[in-house]
Amino acid sequence: MASKKFLELQDFTDEELANELVETETQYGKMKFDHTLKGLDNPLTLRAVRRDLARLKTEVRRRELAAESTAEGRTKIIARRRRQKHS
Repeated sequence: MASKKFLELQDFTDEELANELVETETQYGKMKFDHTLKGLDNPLTLRAVRRDLARLKTEVRRRELAAESTAEGRTKIIARRRRQKHS
């Protein structure tokens, strides 16, 4: 599997991104299992798939944050942190 680059992921729709995330997680689980039992020809592929998962999850989270109103959502978090800091 070719690694997914950040710019490629931006072109995906939300549904495609979710499907790709599920497929990659499934693939990673199978690869880990195979590696545990008999070993992989190239164990560095595990690293590449793990990093692809991280990229996919990062893009999903970035879109979630963009969807929520930035001014409203972030100020609540900042206010909560200030209250905790002064307590």
